[in-house]
Amino acid sequence: MITFFFIIIYLGPMVLMTIVMCVQIKCFHEIITIGYNVYHSYDLPWFRTLSWYFLLCVNYFFYGETVTDYFFTLVQREEPLRILSRYHRFISFALYLTGFCMFVLSLVKKHYRLQFYMFGWTHVTLLIVVTQSHLIIHNLFEGMIWFIVPISCVICNDIMAYMFGFFFGRTPLIKLSPKKTWEGFIGGFFSTVLFGLLLSYVMSGYRCFTCPVEFNNDTNSFTVDCEPSELFQLQEYNVPVGLHSVLGWRTVRMYPFQIHSIALSTFASLIGPFGGFFASGFKRAFKIKDFANTIPGHGGIMDRFDCQYLMATFVNVYIASFIRGPNPSKLLQQLLALRPEQQLHIFNALRAHLAERGGPEEA
Repeated sequence: MITFFFIIIYLGPMVLMTIVMCVQIKCFHEIITIGYNVYHSYDLPWFRTLSWYFLLCVNYFFYGETVTDYFFTLVQREEPLRILSRYHRFISFALYLTGFCMFVLSLVKKHYRLQFYMFGWTHVTLLIVVTQSHLIIHNLFEGMIWFIVPISCVICNDIMAYMFGFFFGRTPLIKLSPKKTWEGFIGGFFSTVLFGLLLSYVMSGYRCFTCPVEFNNDTNSFTVDCEPSELFQLQEYNVPVGLHSVLGWRTVRMYPFQIHSIALSTFASLIGPFGGFFASGFKRAFKIKDFANTIPGHGGIMDRFDCQYLMATFVNVYIASFIRGPNPSKLLQQLLALRPEQQLHIFNALRAHLAERGGPEEA
């Protein structure tokens, strides 16, 4: 599985996005199938059809937003895409409304409560699976390092928590997962933080990992080439006085991203496992061992990605709160895609604004 992970990274961002989409569909299928298997004897009309229809609607909305945001120039160049982009949210709402009306028409007197249970089941599944996969793709556009490091930290924590628990585990951690121990939990934390620092140091030196994934309008392909930001340039930091005698250093050279990696690896090891505990509770509620048997010895795809979904949301929120700033190249790209009269209008408005602030010379 780790070998396969490295192969898809080598194949580039487009393949990664395709894999994320496939994983999303499979996870949705596994969760919806559990509901269908529990309630199939009631012969609920249109349950699976409506579930997949809502999946289609939500994906159309999210991926439409992504295309409009990251492929603005391409969208403005093609008339059909420009029309779809302009009315995207209205079309999305109309599609969802159609599914909503179909659900109401499918209600059967004997099974009202059960049908509303399943309606809620479908929407919670969409919230857990589709929203998170959409955030993963957004993280990927910020740079492959924001995709690879968080996922790798979760994988590392799973492995090291198992190893420490296997050799040193004595104290049970949580009743939902009787095999989880405090020793494994703590050992996994320290191992993951160290792993995150080392992996971040290695990856921060390569532009193919640190540069944002952008669409090149000239070649109609994705590019990952840029001048590295300060986040990925070696800087010198003073070592706290109390650690001078321990480390023997007064200063240390490291990438600023390594400091952020501590936050990522801490979340992956302390909060990420609760996604697994949540999944364990879900499976116990329905008396099943695994979500599916897609991967021999591991269960379903959802069994492997239960912790990744929490991680994806955290990374997206972290980038928006502490990392992302204005993107001049993206603003310029959108400006150049406008019609000349629109560009002139913006230019005149900007000049008037500058004249008010600094006088005619600044304007």
